[in-house]
Amino acid sequence: MSFIETRGNDGIKPSEVEFSYAILNPSASFGGLYIPKELPNFSQDFISECTKLSYKELAFLILKSFRVDIEDGDLETALNLYDAFDDVNNPSPVVKVKDNLFVNEQYHGPTRAFKDMALQPFGSVLSTIAKKRGENYLILAATSGDTGPAALNTFKNKEGIKVACLYPVGGTSDVQRLQMVTEDGENLKVIGINGDFDDAQNALKSLLASDTFKATLLEKHTKLSAANSVNFGRIIFQIVYHFWSYIELLRQNEIELGEKIYLTVPSGNFGNALGGYYAKKMGLPIEKILITSNANNVLTSWINDGVYDLNDKKLVLTKSPAMDILKSSNIERIMYDMFGSIRTKELMEDLNNKNCFTLTDEEKTKLQSEFSATFSDDAYGLKTIKTYLEDGYLMDPHTATCIKAYETLMEKSLKNVVYSTAEWTKFSPSVLNALRSDEVKYSDKEALEKISSDFNVKVPDMIHGLFDKEIKHTCEINIEDLESEIINFL
Repeated sequence: MSFIETRGNDGIKPSEVEFSYAILNPSASFGGLYIPKELPNFSQDFISECTKLSYKELAFLILKSFRVDIEDGDLETALNLYDAFDDVNNPSPVVKVKDNLFVNEQYHGPTRAFKDMALQPFGSVLSTIAKKRGENYLILAATSGDTGPAALNTFKNKEGIKVACLYPVGGTSDVQRLQMVTEDGENLKVIGINGDFDDAQNALKSLLASDTFKATLLEKHTKLSAANSVNFGRIIFQIVYHFWSYIELLRQNEIELGEKIYLTVPSGNFGNALGGYYAKKMGLPIEKILITSNANNVLTSWINDGVYDLNDKKLVLTKSPAMDILKSSNIERIMYDMFGSIRTKELMEDLNNKNCFTLTDEEKTKLQSEFSATFSDDAYGLKTIKTYLEDGYLMDPHTATCIKAYETLMEKSLKNVVYSTAEWTKFSPSVLNALRSDEVKYSDKEALEKISSDFNVKVPDMIHGLFDKEIKHTCEINIEDLESEIINFL
């Protein structure tokens, strides 16, 4: 299957590329992104047959349906990494919380966040391609808290791969920061940016598009790629777990084949929501995708008002930091699919040049036919955490934002699958504030211990052990010093 570009072709880059090219070279013409030229389409009979499959088998079938130019053995090796998750048979369990509310727990991998679902196999595939080609790659990753640990984990000590991971100083939880700065792989560089996530992501995109930076890398016999969801290699694995949610509801006899469901996604960079959108277009019976944001609610305005306006917008640091994002990369792929490359290029250029774009009424109606959106503030999220634990379910602040959509956006009496993108252990001080209804500033270690003892829940070893690990990365710089810092690393 060919991959094409969201903003059209510049006459320099190839107009259509294979999957391996798209993941090794994620920056497309005019600063756009790669998308599949067409999507596979699955029948209801296919979905029914998938109830007999394991997660790995389902993922293999879906990737093969995209006709990716990756050898079967290499795909199987990558997917076998799911065996190291908490449950070898179910890496992404779907748990019933209420009669019509289910949680897809995506945090049972090595870094306790949903990014493992995509980055574990993606890292293996990219590393294998690079090794077979005898090429060296620098992988850039910008993180609001979860992509960084997952990217560092999957690429650690991989032959021919170096990783530069950018995170906003003060913009992640302490556990997320420790997961990054204690990584000891010799091929890893963790860089704190004096700024926010949007600054880090903009810097990453700028370097991906920079011919001079690429030329400097080539002098060092190194090519450039990325681990963020600008890379379709991330997105293709994120499609799988939406199918898994539906199949699990069928297995649990909660729905009948063909019955529609809601998906509710806490959104920052919109990759998880994009995966759900593609799954719907591929035949999954989805009524609508419900989007929740925190106080940085630019996505709510985009969907509800048709306006994406960053003028006078300042990033707010919240209790759900992985969603503290104002410039969501994957809305571009949605707009390409709905409006085409010419209009997408126009809208994205307006965003880059004017910090704003406005959809037509027709475009807004089309967007709203697929998505509904709301947002919650920290007070709502903390109250929700406490309420749901009283009913027996412990969630993190990002999952708590989804309950706002569950309570306010469902227009039909259908089952709703909420995506829990991180384990509570990554945000334990906020969770403890919620459970105790206080504003005490707990350390992460103290909060983990108190929640574990007071509520009889286990802290995974990979989290508990972070506090005894040596800090390996202390680099914190201004954004203008980033390029030289990376070149010195190489």
